[in-house]
Amino acid sequence: MGSYIPETREGRADMLDAIVLQSPEDLYAVVPEGVRCGTLDLPEGLSEMEVVARLEGLASENVRFGTVLRGAGAYRHHIPAIVRTVTSKEEFLTAYTPYQAEISQGVLQSIFEYQTQICELTGMDVSNASVYDGATAAAEAVLMLRDRRRSEVVVAETVNPDVMAVIRTYCASRDVPVVTVPAADDLGVDLDALRAAVGSATAAVYVQSPNYLGIIEDMDGVVECAHASGAKVVMGFNPISLGILRSPGEYGADVAVAEGQPLGLPLGFGGPYLGIMATTKALMRKLPGRIVGETTDAEGRRAFVLTLQAREQHIRREKASSNICSNEALCAMTASVYLAAVGPEGLAQAARLSAGHAHYLAERLGELGFALRSDRSFFNEFLTTCPVDADQLVDALARHGILAGLPTHDGILWCATELNTRADIDRAVRVLKEVCDR
Repeated sequence: MGSYIPETREGRADMLDAIVLQSPEDLYAVVPEGVRCGTLDLPEGLSEMEVVARLEGLASENVRFGTVLRGAGAYRHHIPAIVRTVTSKEEFLTAYTPYQAEISQGVLQSIFEYQTQICELTGMDVSNASVYDGATAAAEAVLMLRDRRRSEVVVAETVNPDVMAVIRTYCASRDVPVVTVPAADDLGVDLDALRAAVGSATAAVYVQSPNYLGIIEDMDGVVECAHASGAKVVMGFNPISLGILRSPGEYGADVAVAEGQPLGLPLGFGGPYLGIMATTKALMRKLPGRIVGETTDAEGRRAFVLTLQAREQHIRREKASSNICSNEALCAMTASVYLAAVGPEGLAQAARLSAGHAHYLAERLGELGFALRSDRSFFNEFLTTCPVDADQLVDALARHGILAGLPTHDGILWCATELNTRADIDRAVRVLKEVCDR
């Protein structure tokens, strides 16, 4: 890297003279010899052309599936070209809220617009600036609802297992007990078991709908059960599904959380993702992170400010309710541009097409003996039995450029979006038929 440092030898010598040192190694004189790395065996630097060729060669080893029939928390949707065009502008290429916030009116406005859209989408009163991912949002949500009398968290086992793991990790660090509620035979949360689990010590009930197996949960029953015992409800949701399904606010949920990746963020190897959090006005001051508000400046012009900042840097550490100190500003802006580009009608169309293609896929799979594990309503994901060896099924589809549904101990979890045309589905079914006929 030495040849890429934009200082001359004379400039380095001047800096060393200023701090009365002979060489850069003198900066590490206080570090014991035994823990120093010594000389690193690094290859010679490459030209730009050579670097591009090397990286393209590595990228060519990746497998890119033309058809994706898997979701399980990450979804392949159409992303309008305008989304990348707007968000790639240099003014917006940052993941963080600026620390001298009011100077950066453009970034603050983008966050304000994002928060407004999330409130409209979820039917809630207030949204924060965004957190790291959907799992973090869920964990932060259940913890924000604790109070002196209630500290227990109840979580349905029908939620995404990765989200469950993050909730357990967060709660373990705070000595917060986590009670899980099993799924009923129809793959939805067992409401009788939920009623038995929720008590006077329960602060929050977290249920995801559509759940991890695609089932649309009885959220009316969940909210009624939780509120009857004085507990609050955190509802996880798929943001695309709200184009046609009832919002968390319409169900009466207290907090709404989601993974925002379906809103304009492409599939990547682990991210970057986007945590969506929104809540009611009554719980606004418990919401972690930052809230951007609209006001007027000294000359009466429209302006934006950080209205609330529930951060440990600004208050006593022992009083902090969260360790969130930044937000996924670029990812949030991506979601905002996506929602503005497609509008309510476009979002509803994406939802209808996703659901329609998923039900068509389920119908075609049923012809081959892949039976639905539940007769409950589903959105764009569903679990089926697997009449053949799951590994053979996955390998056969992969050879044809198709990513199969996710094998689970109960079968195969399939998914479809607006990008899975009937022709794509029919081609996948033909491959599966060959596997089944062997």
